[in-house]
Amino acid sequence: MKNAIPNIVTALNLVLGVFAIIFTFQGELTYAALFVVSAMVADGLDGRVARYFGVSSDFGKELDSLCDLVSFGVAPAVMAYAYMLKDFSGGAFIAAAFATCGALRLARFNVNTSTVKGYFMGLPIPAGGCVIATFVMLDMKPSGWLFPLMVAVFAYLMVSTIRYPDFKGKDGEPIRTIPAIITVAIGVYILFLTFKSVLFVPFFVYALFGILNTIFGLFDHRQAV
Repeated sequence: MKNAIPNIVTALNLVLGVFAIIFTFQGELTYAALFVVSAMVADGLDGRVARYFGVSSDFGKELDSLCDLVSFGVAPAVMAYAYMLKDFSGGAFIAAAFATCGALRLARFNVNTSTVKGYFMGLPIPAGGCVIATFVMLDMKPSGWLFPLMVAVFAYLMVSTIRYPDFKGKDGEPIRTIPAIITVAIGVYILFLTFKSVLFVPFFVYALFGILNTIFGLFDHRQAV
């Protein structure tokens, strides 16, 4: 029985992602976004539950990736399309590109687990999906092509080689002071503008921090040379 418990938690991730899609069809984007965030919580728990019971398996890892694709790739893409992308020529392709980049991100992660350690290569799909979902929840529609560009940028970040810290262990990607200060300041400023962004800010700041931390890391490497 205990072998099934982690898989049940993983499946809950998928169920919440499907609920997000259904609520998007019903025009309830706020609830849809909350389901995506809740799916992230379930996604974070399944691995811990598996380790607690000592029942980690390859089956569970594959199931986790399939569930992540729905909850953090497809569901946010559908939300983005229903929110604003439908009003743009090519909006459907941008939504499809986001989901596709999420799938590529998961596939790359699965094959690189033995070679990439101490950091995530590219923005993790839960963070990418949640930043789109929580932005939609803000119900702030930017003018022009800003929103489609935003979706496209976060799609690219998932398949990029930017290093994102995983905050696990002492051998992780270094957390550099200046990028941390800049991103925290930006996060506080966004919260000051609207407290409704309380769910959006952590995901956005994490995405931005990875970019800045990687850029500052390049200067470190040059100085070392």
